[in-house]
Amino acid sequence: MKAPHFYRLAALTAVAALPLALAAPASAATAITFDCQADAPVVGPQQVSLTQNADVTAPATVAPGAAFDVVIDPAPNTVPSDVGGNKVKNINTFALKFPVPANSTYVGADLAGGSGLGDTPPTISVADGVATLSFPGPIAGGATFELPTITAHLKAGDSGTIETKLSGTSYSDPGLTFKAVASSIIGDVTAPTACFPNPSPVFTTTTIG
Repeated sequence: MKAPHFYRLAALTAVAALPLALAAPASAATAITFDCQADAPVVGPQQVSLTQNADVTAPATVAPGAAFDVVIDPAPNTVPSDVGGNKVKNINTFALKFPVPANSTYVGADLAGGSGLGDTPPTISVADGVATLSFPGPIAGGATFELPTITAHLKAGDSGTIETKLSGTSYSDPGLTFKAVASSIIGDVTAPTACFPNPSPVFTTTTIG
């Protein structure tokens, strides 16, 4: 099995965890580069860089204490049916994280659209200042899917700027995790994968004032 090709699967999920937008909007089509490490049986840890585009919108300015939204709209993707000569069975168990931005308070989030993600809809949970978009999947090899559009409802603080970005600084502190399953000459192989944005872009900046 050609492990570096196998772990291209991580790119297919690198979209859902950005904080989100609205009002006198500043928009950006953002290309995210993920540095991923997959813990592959037999061959050991494998590294690969992955990219994913996303449209992110947020207000350029907001009044102190005012409510506002940040929105991310991910593009459709297709899971490969065959990678490195090995049949891809599925990718599953997704968790994508983003920090609640400094100088803001998280109020809630809405998910809209999305398709091909399995029987269990994605959910967002927040703990210790980090929001996590997760769903179990699986998404079959060769299938097309689209992550939901996420609208995060935030409340501005008293002053400063509010920057949205992904979580993750290293393989041991990932912003994206998932598992990929493929058939190989040694049987089904499951590779837990940890990714972080490298570099980690600022998607939107909102000035309080």
